Amino acid sequence: MEGVRVAYTLEQCWHRVPGGTAVAALEVARAMTHVRRDVELVGVSGKHLEDPALNFDLSIDVAGLFVSGALLYEMSLRLNQPKVERAITDIDLVHCTTIIPFATGKKMVATVHDLAFLHHPEFFTRRGNDVFRRSLKVLKKRADVLLCSSQATVDDCLSEGFAPDRVRHVTLGVRSVPAMQIDIDHVREKYSLPREYLLFVGTLEPRKNLARLVSALAGRADLPPLVVAGASGWGDIDVPASANVQFVGFVDDQHLGALYAGASVMCYPSLWEGFGLPILEAMAQGTPVVTSVGRSTEEVAGGAAVLVDPLSEESISNGIDEALRNADMLGRRGRERAAEATWDKTALATARIYDQVVSDDVVQS
Repeated sequence: MEGVRVAYTLEQCWHRVPGGTAVAALEVARAMTHVRRDVELVGVSGKHLEDPALNFDLSIDVAGLFVSGALLYEMSLRLNQPKVERAITDIDLVHCTTIIPFATGKKMVATVHDLAFLHHPEFFTRRGNDVFRRSLKVLKKRADVLLCSSQATVDDCLSEGFAPDRVRHVTLGVRSVPAMQIDIDHVREKYSLPREYLLFVGTLEPRKNLARLVSALAGRADLPPLVVAGASGWGDIDVPASANVQFVGFVDDQHLGALYAGASVMCYPSLWEGFGLPILEAMAQGTPVVTSVGRSTEEVAGGAAVLVDPLSEESISNGIDEALRNADMLGRRGRERAAEATWDKTALATARIYDQVVSDDVVQS
């Protein structure tokens, strides 16, 4: 078929905490430029004064609608305005890269990373819960296909009434470029890191389970200190003054690989994830991973991580001991697992779904 022109939403790049939804959208866009040259992605967002290129490596142009942020989302959900077509003409479909749909009269593909708000509303703000629930209702009416990054999210969408032919499992990828020792040394100096450290990477919010991780490490003088890298989200993180924890804040992409590579163990006992990109990011650097049993984290780990009960401090502590004992084996398995997950595969699977939607090869139920 002829080339496909897609309006590709990127409003989350301007969020205070862009998170994994921004990373995934931008990585797929970057990969698409060389795996399917017949697919043209044109970014669309609200009007912003800030340039996202300051924080993100954009590979596509971005057109702006006349409103942005919360107002853009509310108008899209309530009024189905302003339509994407006002900023980008001659498009075949719109790909909403988060659960919040943009207004459009065109065909729509939407990426849904998780429906955690249905299971654990306490993990989100009141407004977040409201917006996500209304977004899900709109997607039921307007979206031709949902792309889910984990089988767990596929199952959730099916439970919420989406027909099987409208839900597709499109797993995410990772960049598997090993950090050089010079980069590891530079990051250790830049952030004043100890020679050995445990690592947690993620937005600081309740569902990441950081407070329980810190408690699991309390009194463990035999373990390296815990380094916490991530932007502040919401909710209080209760960390005792006596805890052996170092917060380094948000770490940009150019330093993240070396941060993983320098760690003894990546600790990720999250309570709920749509996918869990930090698991693959650590594995790509050969760093042993401890993560949660069940749901998408176990799915992403693919048998190459130590799995723990995220509700048990004892299980988390024992899991870290196990990872340290078996670091070489876990590092090898992790690299093999990460090598299987590429953004090129994600982009190709996404493009095939574009083809199906544009050619009406999707049966609506």
